[in-house]
Amino acid sequence: MTEAQVPFGARLSAAVAERGPLCAGVDPHPALLREWGLTADAGGLERFALTATEALAGEVSVLKPQSAFFEAYGSAGIAVLERVLLLAREAGALVLLDVKRGDIGSTMAAYAAAYLTEGAPLAADAITVSPYLGFDSLLPTLELAREQGRGVFVLARTSNPESARGQQARVADGADGAGGADSAGGRTLAQSIVDAAARRNATARRGGDVGVVVGATIGADELDLSALNGPVLAPGFGAQGATVADLRRVFGSRLTGVLPASARDILRHGPDPAALRAALRHVQDSLRG
Repeated sequence: MTEAQVPFGARLSAAVAERGPLCAGVDPHPALLREWGLTADAGGLERFALTATEALAGEVSVLKPQSAFFEAYGSAGIAVLERVLLLAREAGALVLLDVKRGDIGSTMAAYAAAYLTEGAPLAADAITVSPYLGFDSLLPTLELAREQGRGVFVLARTSNPESARGQQARVADGADGAGGADSAGGRTLAQSIVDAAARRNATARRGGDVGVVVGATIGADELDLSALNGPVLAPGFGAQGATVADLRRVFGSRLTGVLPASARDILRHGPDPAALRAALRHVQDSLRG
């Protein structure tokens, strides 16, 4: 069994035990490029992304490049993203590629092949996906991820305010395609997604390969994550306003299985690599407190 075929949950658990739970984002937003004194073009993107990756990937368990900011520069941007993936792996970080793909049939299978197949230029350890064409539309991705020892993080309850109306809507029993629900008025759509992910993880010994994305800014009682048996990516931490206290309010005091995600709070300290690492360690220390 190759390293990539070891179940993602086991690899993630080992990485977090060694380096802590923080997921550091590499988000080459044009505003950040300007703060670094760089031009918002392929050259500026390359310097920003490679500097951030070289400074951070050796210090964190998970590095999360935001694919859209690379795609904006066309083939040159994708080439930089490929280098980021390679550098991060060489530094020992797991790569969670933030692509939020969601489609049906052969199209979803093609996305899965692009990001989860060993040897593919954009292969990552895990990706983010959207279940809002139906959780079962993700099956090609979920199956390939399990076969390849990779992970999938499914959007459930995100941190953006405009998501609440849809994600907190009540759905009929079995609306996620698998049955089993709160009979008193149905679950929220977000809960149905968490429950579907939990069923995928039910037989995993060290944590499953299907995680969910749950914002650190949501209400404390919105979701029941007790049966998930998988990781939780928690955006909203740092620049979006969520604190360590918010993480503990939403996910419990031990934060077991939670990957707080931070990007801008760290990246704004660039381009000096030492300053980036110092900012990263400050955030890591806050999570240990």
